[in-house]
Parts: sequence; structure tokens; C-alpha cells
Amino acid sequence: MKQLHPLQDLCTFIDQSPSPWHSVQTARRRLEAAGYRPLSEQEPWHFSGGKYYVIRGGSAIAAFRLPARPVTGWKLALAHSDSPTWRLKQLEGRPAAGYTRAPVEGYGGGIHYSWLDRPLTVAGRVILRHEGRIESRLVYLDRDLLIIPSLAIHMQRDLNSGHRFDPAADLQPLYGAEGCTDLRKLIAAELAVRSEDILGADLNLVPRQDAVLLGPDREFLAAPRIDDLECAWATLEGFLSADGDAAAWFLLDNEEVGSGTRQGALGSFTADVLRRAVLAQGGSEQDVLAAFAGSFAVSADNAHARHPNFPEKSDPVNPVLLNKGPVLKYSANQKYTTDGLTGAVFAEVLRRAGVPMQVFTNRPDLPGGSTLGNLLTHSVSVPMVDMGAPQLAMHAAVETAGALDAEHLLRACEAFYQSGLRCSGDGVWHLGSAPTACAQDLSATRVFDTPAAPAEASLDEFETPLML
Repeated sequence: MKQLHPLQDLCTFIDQSPSPWHSVQTARRRLEAAGYRPLSEQEPWHFSGGKYYVIRGGSAIAAFRLPARPVTGWKLALAHSDSPTWRLKQLEGRPAAGYTRAPVEGYGGGIHYSWLDRPLTVAGRVILRHEGRIESRLVYLDRDLLIIPSLAIHMQRDLNSGHRFDPAADLQPLYGAEGCTDLRKLIAAELAVRSEDILGADLNLVPRQDAVLLGPDREFLAAPRIDDLECAWATLEGFLSADGDAAAWFLLDNEEVGSGTRQGALGSFTADVLRRAVLAQGGSEQDVLAAFAGSFAVSADNAHARHPNFPEKSDPVNPVLLNKGPVLKYSANQKYTTDGLTGAVFAEVLRRAGVPMQVFTNRPDLPGGSTLGNLLTHSVSVPMVDMGAPQLAMHAAVETAGALDAEHLLRACEAFYQSGLRCSGDGVWHLGSAPTACAQDLSATRVFDTPAAPAEASLDEFETPLML
């Protein structure tokens, strides 16, 4: 099979992942194709080495590979499976002024107006009674099903002067006419089950738009869920590109609502998997902690690019642009985990690989958000960087990114997993066969040299061009 161009592969990954539960299954298929075998958290783990994955809660997945020798440190990358959206409260519609609305509640900090007046559908998981047990099934209704209609300008003349949206009034989607076929029946028909066997559901609203390229030279990518599926895809493919050393990859859920779930960064999933993997090889708790101390982690979540209409919102010290490479994120208040040491190490990895890199910092009077990294350190305390691709319209129903940055980000993740990075003492790191101390002995490195410019990716390499 001909290998897809990285950008086309990213678009495929996004289109196949309309919900966190679908994202996990998209990743699972890729892992199994690469020879990774499933594990259950409910069973003891015993192995000397190998390639494995494990799923928790249906919306988080971890994969790891182990050499036959004891683990002395992990190369680890993490991204998240969820995006801001609207979650259905029930499968039955609610009568409203002669129509039927689907009752929803906001999930995460989305840009509300971006959801108006666009075709929507639902995706997620449905809980079924089946042959004496309760089980989950994925569902995606591949049809234009709902819409959140705006109130006409004639009825709110001051709308363009600013409007505060009331989710209970302004943002409930129109489902159908009064007395229309209810959603439960549509889902039952889709899954070929009886309506009465549907016991529950976790369903999100999904914009009905595939990933597309924009611009005179197709230099921009527009798609739902770029945050954080771009990083999910790149870190997974980077993980699969390497072999040999102990390495792990995690796709966690619920980042957009604080990560405080069993499948989120504040849960125990990451620590549980890494700890059990070492113990399964016959290691001790001391070996677990020693492996943590010798590890390096990449928390991958996209970053804000400078906006063409609002350039003043970005930090003038470190402007970030689309198509100029992945972004290392720094925060003085530690909302991001990158510091002088870890940033220097990661910058050297990218410099050696010829991958361009940018730096993101907040404007001093505009504090930014947080992500997986600083939350994960509550349970897995390892040296870490926060990085991601630059994008615009973060948390909108449809977001915008640089078309070339898909390959830039992929090459960065491949370089990290292939780097041979290892730690020989606190603050001393080595890369490959030519060890380089990247922190306490910076005089021996050229960490801050200007990276060599890589060959520009060509969008003409697509087998099937993506067009509007």
C-alpha cells in the first residue's frame, strides 16, 4: 500500500475520529497493524519485553514497547483525545415552540458562536444490553442531522455590537419537527439493535465538515478537532516510527474539562501503566522510580499562532506563525512544563534532525491556559516539555492550522523517539552515539544554533488533492 503524505494521513486521522471514543479506536487499529498486542488492566501482566497497548474507559489509550533488558528510562509523549463540544443530555428530544430540540450541555471552553448555522450530527458511544451483558458500541450518524439556528438580525439589531450567548436559550440545537422520529430510534437502526436495549449514551455534537485545505497554494488546513488530534496523530506516528529503547505513548481524555478523571492526566492511568510495565519484567518499586528519573516526556498540545486580525494579542517577544514549525511552550507560572533544561534538550533533538522550531510565551498581561504536562507531574514526575503545532481559532467548531506544520510536527516526534536520548545524571542528557550534555555543560553543545532549514514539504505530493 502506498504510504500517504503526512498531511493527507493527518486529515484521515481527524475524519476517522469524530469523538474521543473513535479516536482511541483509530489509534488502536494503527497500533495493531504495527504489531502491538492488547493488555487488560484486570489481569496480571508478565512479560520480558514486547509491544503492548491498553485502553481505559474507552476514551484513553496507552501503548508501550519494552526491550528484553530492564527499563532505565522512558521516552514518553502524551496528547489528548477530547475537544470542546456539546454533549447530549438525553436521547429523547424536547418540544420547543412547535419543534423538537436536542438538549445539550457545553463540554469545555468552546467558542460558542462558531457552532451556529452549520450542519451537525452526533458521535460517541452507546451502552447496550446484549446477550446478558452490558457493552459499549461506537456510533456516528453519517448524516446532516441538527443545526443551531441564529436569531435573525432583524430581531436583535445590536447583535453585531456584542452578544452574550445563553447556552440554555441560544445554543440548543434544532433536531426536527414536533413529533419527529426520535434519536434513540435512529441510533438503534444504525446499530441494528432494539431501541429498548439502549441503556445509556455519551454523545457529542460533531460539525459536518471534513478536513480541507485553503489558500491560493493550499497552505492552510481547516478542520474540526485540530486541537488536539494533530498532536495525537503526530505523537502516535512518531512513536511507531522507532524501535528498540523503552518508549510509551498516551492519548488521554478530558483535558478540556480539567483532566480530573480516571482516564485523564490527573488520574492514575499514566503512572499505572508505566509502573506495571516495569514490574511485569520482574523489576522492583526502586526500578520503577529509577526509570521515572531517567525518563523524558513530551506533553503535546497545540499552541496559539499570531492572529492576522489581532496581532497585538500575541507576545511581541516570541511571535508564532503558521507553517514555521512546532512550538516549544514556556510559562513563568509553570502552566507549561518546559524549562531551560528540558527546552534545551528538545531543541537539540530538533536541531540535529533539521526540524524548524518556534517558541511560545504569553503576553505578560494575558495569562494562557494549561495542558496535560503540569497536571501529569502530580503522578509522574519526569523531565518534560510542552510543545505542539501552531494554530488559529483554538476551541472553535472548525479550527485553522498550517498545512506544512503537519509534516514539521511529525518529523519532530519522529526525531524525539529516534533520538537515543538517555540520562546519565541529574541534568545531563546524551543523544545517540555522540553523547551531548544539554544542560549543565552547555559549553559542549550548540543547542541554540539556528536550525538547518529542512526541505519544504510539497502539497503537490497528494495522491488525491483535498479541495473545498
